[in-house]
Amino acid sequence: MRNRPIPRIADDQQAFVRDLVLYEDEILLAFNKPSGLPVQTRGNRGTSLDHLLWTFARSNGKRPQLVHRIDAGTSGLILAGKTKPAIAALSTEFAERRVQKRYLALVSGDLPAEDEGVCDIPLLKTGRSVVPGQIEAGADAARTAWRVLSRSGDQALLEARPETGRMHQIRAHLAAMGCPILGDAIYGHGSDDAARLMLHATALEIELPDKKKLALEAPVPVEFEDKRIELGL
Repeated sequence: MRNRPIPRIADDQQAFVRDLVLYEDEILLAFNKPSGLPVQTRGNRGTSLDHLLWTFARSNGKRPQLVHRIDAGTSGLILAGKTKPAIAALSTEFAERRVQKRYLALVSGDLPAEDEGVCDIPLLKTGRSVVPGQIEAGADAARTAWRVLSRSGDQALLEARPETGRMHQIRAHLAAMGCPILGDAIYGHGSDDAARLMLHATALEIELPDKKKLALEAPVPVEFEDKRIELGL
């Protein structure tokens, strides 16, 4: 079989994606993706993390592959497998909902009186967004555990732990609760309250093919931390 041609990645882009690497071993790469960098793009138009993975391609044309997704506006942890068996095993962990994921979100609005709880509103996909719906009408079951880490007036820093993996799940659930994420152009007020989506994939724990657990954390980016401080959270 012929080797696949390796696309040329500019030197500055190679340096950029290498700087995003948080962790690497024989079977996987973990990145701290910045907000605004798409995981993938339609028809490979524009720069995406998926395209930049060609930076790590071997001479035979094989390269790492992403094993899950996060939204373009979300910053934080995302994993890529480096071998075919690893890609399959890691993808299965995510598909079977065995990966423990933790996000941080800055929100504003009608905050819950409680300091923790679970949102299990079913979500119905409508084009490129989701809305609360009924299972009987085709909506998907969705479940997000949440906890208030700090609050000030009608704004708060929340921790969210999605137990399912629906599109825009955390964003839609927090909006349905009355406290959308700052900077959310679909479910909130967009750039009126923040320059970016204030959602960060901060930690995850996954079982590796050798049955060992790997726990990873991604530091919050400067613009997220600055906004948190500005809000007194």
